[in-house]
Amino acid sequence: MLQADGAADALSALRNGQIDLVLVNRKLDMYYADGIEVIRQIKDAADVAHVPTMLITNYDEHHEAALKIGALRGFGKLDLAKPETVEKLQPILGSAD
Repeated sequence: MLQADGAADALSALRNGQIDLVLVNRKLDMYYADGIEVIRQIKDAADVAHVPTMLITNYDEHHEAALKIGALRGFGKLDLAKPETVEKLQPILGSAD
């Protein structure tokens, strides 16, 4: 797991390592930046656009906005430990076994 502090940092990490999935908060902790913009920059970069990306938010309208720019449907922060979320991530990340 890697943490990035914005779009430039995320793009650098994607270009310099094997990243299986990008999870983006709707509002980033640092600078309270917009997570949709981070996803947009990732999906606009041809060399890393193929990496699965999900928005983490409890708001359906923001999930819809992320889907429109190429993200997979994400989940809410409170859903992270739920079995349904684990099932959603298994095809991307593989089994925990």
